[in-house]
Amino acid sequence: MELTNLDFQQARVKQVLFKSRLRSVVYGVRTADADLLARATNPLGQWLDQVIRPKYGTHHEVGAIERLLGQMLDTGRLLVAEYERNHLEEARVGLTRVNTQAEQIEVLLLQLESKVRG
Repeated sequence: MELTNLDFQQARVKQVLFKSRLRSVVYGVRTADADLLARATNPLGQWLDQVIRPKYGTHHEVGAIERLLGQMLDTGRLLVAEYERNHLEEARVGLTRVNTQAEQIEVLLLQLESKVRG
C-alpha cells in the first residue's frame, strides 16, 4: 500500500493532539495519564511502528523521527514532573521545547513524504 497525503496529514494531526493533551496537563485542565507519555501508546509512535517502519524503515528520516519523538516524550515527562512539583511557570515555558521538537519532526515528515511519494 502506497502512502497518501492523508497518511501524512494524519501523522501531523497525531502530533498536534499530543501537544494539545500535554498543554492541557501543564495548564491543569487534565491529569497526566501513563498513556500520554508512553512511546508504545503514543499515536505518532504507533503510526511509525505500524505504517512507516515496515516499508520505509531504512530511510534515515524514520530513525530521526523516532529519536525526536523519544526526546519529545522525555521532555513531556520532565514538564509533567515540573507541574506536579508545582513549578507551573517552568512547565509552561518548557512547552517551547516540545514545539521545537515537533517542528523538527514536521520537517522530517515533509522530507520522508517527498521521498516516498516522489
